[in-house]
Amino acid sequence: MNDIKVAVLGSEGVGKSALIVRFLTRRFIGEYASSSECIYRKRMSIDGRQLNLELYDPCSQPSEGKSTLNEQIHWADGFVVVYDISDRSSFLTAKAMVHLIRELHLGGSKRDTDSVIFLVGNKQDLCHMREVDREEGQKLASEGRCQFYELSAAEHYQEVVLMFSKIVRNASLGGKAKERRRRPSGSKSMAKLINNVFGKRRKSV
Repeated sequence: MNDIKVAVLGSEGVGKSALIVRFLTRRFIGEYASSSECIYRKRMSIDGRQLNLELYDPCSQPSEGKSTLNEQIHWADGFVVVYDISDRSSFLTAKAMVHLIRELHLGGSKRDTDSVIFLVGNKQDLCHMREVDREEGQKLASEGRCQFYELSAAEHYQEVVLMFSKIVRNASLGGKAKERRRRPSGSKSMAKLINNVFGKRRKSV
């Protein structure tokens, strides 16, 4: 049975956990701040094949310490990079992450990137407070060769399920069954880095 590993990335408060929980349980949770990272597991059947899905949710609390986002990037088969359409700084973070994934995960090569990086503009229900146009998201997705979705974890259960199912299918077809299956070490590492690197960068943008 295949194991498919998907990392859900993005800055704090964009709704990463809400998207995952919505997908796994159908329930919507509002404000959710986790101080530890989680790996959620789900058995899925895609095109008649049984798959074990692991969804990685970095913790959203800033914490001290060095860590590397690239550990996580090497670990995952697919990436969901999330931003909040009502928060421009989260879009800039997503942009930096897409570029980093392209560099590290694919070494700048063009191979099947568009199928394993999904850029998701969340909180479409807040479009009256929109700071990021849909066109900007589409433009970043085409530059980074990502698939693009704009949705609301709060209101669009079907779209959330469709999006996760699609990335799992693409990642399994990519068949990149990697030997380097190590989980991000010191597991907390990831989120720290994202907060350290992107937290600081955000102020200077």
